[in-house]
Amino acid sequence: MAVTAGSSRPSNRLLLAEDALERVVAAALAEDVGTGDVTTEATVDTDAVGTAELVTRTAGVVAGLAAVEAVFRALDPEIRFEPLVEEGALVREPVAVARVSGSLRAILTGERTALNFLGRLSGVATLTRRYVDAVAGTGVAILDTRKTTPGLRVLEKRAVASGGGRNHRFGLSDGVLVKDNHLRAAGSVRAAVERLRAATDLPVEVECDTLEQVDEALAAGADAILLDNMSLDELRAAAGLARGRARLEASGGVTLDTVRAVAETGVDEISIGALTHSAPALDVSLELE
Repeated sequence: MAVTAGSSRPSNRLLLAEDALERVVAAALAEDVGTGDVTTEATVDTDAVGTAELVTRTAGVVAGLAAVEAVFRALDPEIRFEPLVEEGALVREPVAVARVSGSLRAILTGERTALNFLGRLSGVATLTRRYVDAVAGTGVAILDTRKTTPGLRVLEKRAVASGGGRNHRFGLSDGVLVKDNHLRAAGSVRAAVERLRAATDLPVEVECDTLEQVDEALAAGADAILLDNMSLDELRAAAGLARGRARLEASGGVTLDTVRAVAETGVDEISIGALTHSAPALDVSLELE
């Protein structure tokens, strides 16, 4: 067994609120359990107790332990939950990552929901770590996006942070990103930036898909520019135009095969929707002792 602790921790704004976690877990259990676990209630005595380990079967970054614990505690507040690795730990071979003890009915009823959270969130953290490792030494940050599973954004963004990535805006209220449709509605880059300066103190980021738009955004005083689906040559040219006057974020079609080259163009950040919309789940299981 080989375990190394992850070096990244979630940002303060995404420290998981207990009430938000409880709501997500309650919805997941309602979906799975419904009016009752017919199989478990028929085959397991009400006073039966047991212990089980949650095991990763493949290498990856562990994430979602708080959600796993919340699942079992929602079914039995007296359950005992023991993490065996830290959130964000990299496990390099099959290993038990947590142990749960107590009501056997609660353990078996919560098994699938707990594993769904653990596998999904560990998958997000694992894919994020692969991108972070791919740009190591460049100083470029890997960002997530709002392309998250409805209702699970707070969990998935925390998993990105556990994998070493950085969180972009959580939602529409805590960050500004002027996209192409906003520009059409406002009439121009300058008009959009001016209206935002009058409306909010938040930093203004403008999406640009041409170098001409980059020039306009810089002239308008944008704090950040999202370079959308630009070639490597265009990204380098944009970095030359900006010369540190605005933070540059590359986005669009970036893969593990191309992310290093993108990072070396002079951008500051790379946002990748695949971190949350396309991450394969880690293979996990629950095994009774």
